[in-house]
Amino acid sequence: MSIWKTKPLSVLLNEASESEKGLKRTLSSRSLVALGVGAIIGAGLFSLTGIAAAEHAGPAVTLSFILAAVGCAFAGLCYAEFASMIPVAGSAYTYSYATMGEFMAWIIGWDLVLEYALGAATVGVSWSRYLLELLNKYGIHLNPKFICSPWETLTLGDGTVIEGGYINLPAILIVSALSLLLIRGTKESASINNILVVVKVIVVIMFIVLGWDYIDPANYSPYIPENIGVKGQFGWSGIAAGAGTVFFAFIGFDAVSTAAQEAKNPQKGMPIGILGSLVICTILYVLFAHVMTGLVPYYEFAGDAKPAATAFAVTGYTFLQTGLIVAILAGYTSVMLVMLMGQSRVFYTMSKDGLLPAFFSDIHSKFRTPWKTNLFFMVFVSLFAGFVPVSDLGHMVSIGTLLAFVLVCIGVLVMRKKMPDAPRSFKTPFVPYVPIAGVLVCSYLMYSLPYESWIRLIIWMALGVALYFVYGKKNSKLNNPDK
Repeated sequence: MSIWKTKPLSVLLNEASESEKGLKRTLSSRSLVALGVGAIIGAGLFSLTGIAAAEHAGPAVTLSFILAAVGCAFAGLCYAEFASMIPVAGSAYTYSYATMGEFMAWIIGWDLVLEYALGAATVGVSWSRYLLELLNKYGIHLNPKFICSPWETLTLGDGTVIEGGYINLPAILIVSALSLLLIRGTKESASINNILVVVKVIVVIMFIVLGWDYIDPANYSPYIPENIGVKGQFGWSGIAAGAGTVFFAFIGFDAVSTAAQEAKNPQKGMPIGILGSLVICTILYVLFAHVMTGLVPYYEFAGDAKPAATAFAVTGYTFLQTGLIVAILAGYTSVMLVMLMGQSRVFYTMSKDGLLPAFFSDIHSKFRTPWKTNLFFMVFVSLFAGFVPVSDLGHMVSIGTLLAFVLVCIGVLVMRKKMPDAPRSFKTPFVPYVPIAGVLVCSYLMYSLPYESWIRLIIWMALGVALYFVYGKKNSKLNNPDK
């Protein structure tokens, strides 16, 4: 049995052609773009923008978004080629299985838990912060012990400081509700997501248009604050660190690729969904960040989990404050919906390959969804959302996402060498330069992240390697065809 054995492209395509026996093809190109926009516009825009500005880049957080988008564009072009070639659920995991072998596929599949599951937990924590702000406006105050984790300090809108609680219950409740919705079906979830995407895009545009007239140019001076002598704290290294911090918010096009087996026309829809959502969101991100740091000095966003609301408060449009928070909650909801869906599809595919127990690929007889996987991650993600501080979650998600992008870029180079004549309805342009650029940019952003992020990644991946040799290798259908 070889851990480097690849899964033949013909087998993958055969699995895609049999999708009517499993997942239903219900998603149009428009729904796929909305799926991507739904995942991209969220925590990175409404919460982490302030953190990246205050701790790393200052007003130049706009450059952080551009740098992150460049890395995403290179990786996105590689994703689009793979998604059009291999329209099967599983995203980077499936692509790695076809190019670099089973062990690397397992590594990337395990890494995607950091990207999707902990990404959903990160957004769940931010969602709870904005919910508290909304409730406070109406004089509703929840028990402080049940609105934040034991290891973080929370400052409410009225100035109340909470030094650690028991559990972040609102975050757990929203994760649970969305997991149950996903069990109901992809089409139903996508319909709700489409509505949420429209609402939050309208609000982002309103924030940009209404806030533009209130920009104070003095807040942009200096545009790139001088580095304070520590890597990643302002200066050019701060711009890179800011890009690494907000990077996970760009994984929307990645989440699109996990839905390939549920797309009506994946060869056409995948490239449109992946690249279309990336272009739309990059433009909105840069404009939003420019306005936000122009409304309020960047250092005032330190420790603020709701910077968009803080910035918009200076415009005088107080009657829109509540609407803004409601729309942000809607935006966060759609992000969690896409991330939870992406994670369940990756584990579904790994289970079908025998690398995980059959439990994870059980399809509901009525709803045709991997319902047991949804229930498993409802519990798993809830534990992280309820007990882990948002900053720790954010860095873990970013480094996991970047590693996935590096491996996908390498995969395109390998596939072009091994299978140059395989049908490709979309080709990554300027190969090998685009994939190599993707590897370099994403690796640089990984380097810019804190030391603690690397330690957590190494520990997590070590656990994954152990699990592969204990269970996955012995039960792999590719390496054990008689099982």
